[in-house]
Amino acid sequence: MRITALAGGVGGARFLRGLRSHLDRLDDGPHEITIVANTGDDITLFGLRVSPDVDTLLYTLGGDIHEGQGWGRANESFTLQGELAAYGVEPQWFGLGDKDLGTHVARSMWLAQGSTPSEVTARLATRWGLPDQHVRLLPMTDAFVETHVVLDDGDEQRAVHFQEWWIRLRAAVPAQRFVVAGLDRAAAAPGVLEAIRTADLVILPPSNPVVSIGIILLVPGVRDALRGTAAPVVGVSPIVGGGPVRGHADACLATLGVEVSPSGVAGLYRDFLDGWLIDSGDAESFGGPAGLTTEAVPLLMKDLPTAEAMAAAAVDLGLRLRNRP
Repeated sequence: MRITALAGGVGGARFLRGLRSHLDRLDDGPHEITIVANTGDDITLFGLRVSPDVDTLLYTLGGDIHEGQGWGRANESFTLQGELAAYGVEPQWFGLGDKDLGTHVARSMWLAQGSTPSEVTARLATRWGLPDQHVRLLPMTDAFVETHVVLDDGDEQRAVHFQEWWIRLRAAVPAQRFVVAGLDRAAAAPGVLEAIRTADLVILPPSNPVVSIGIILLVPGVRDALRGTAAPVVGVSPIVGGGPVRGHADACLATLGVEVSPSGVAGLYRDFLDGWLIDSGDAESFGGPAGLTTEAVPLLMKDLPTAEAMAAAAVDLGLRLRNRP
């Protein structure tokens, strides 16, 4: 099978690690995974280009993620950032470890030398062994885009980078709207639209539907490719029991006026979604779009086996949809 997934950071990365493990157990491989990663979270810090979702995917699939927090490197140190703090260099609310900084230095250097984000991501992915796992990691676009959040600060509105809203403010200040700077110059990165159109199965992992998958869907051509692909498109709900499993997806959905529920999220994808996994506990209350094939399974990724079971359920649902008369 050729599986294409649209993914953000922690939830998407953990699901895809489970997917890779599940596919490795099948006898008819090798099966290929193409990941289209959100780069709307990207930010420049300390003069370096940081791509949080791409890096979380690299470290998780490459086997050196900090398991407790779901992002950053395992066994990390923060000597350099401590030195920057001693000099009064800001911001300090975004933690960059010493090993993690190696990735950002390499990325920034290669970009400065004229490589595209796609080329840089491929070089980074090779260092983490993704091609050996039959995993291809693509940024959603080679354009430099950044998601900003417009906040209502009393008498006037102001915009902050998404990362500041997410990390420093913890999404506690209500967002008026999200703005993707640079989107007007963006095109899908090489291989992205083809990967969607030629896939045997397209999966939307349980990533944030507004600022992860939702940003990928804004890239010109992506949503049309999803509508037009012959492959079934199967999504996994990031909302369980009335709230997000992690992160602030509820605050993001509230900004759009979308119900914080599996039904609300499914409605965001209604024009291309074929199958939808929801948590077993949400089965009775689910009232999604008409015609959507829904299956209820446990959706809490407590460890690799539970992530693998979720991925297996998504693949099985996709295969049933694909083989349906």
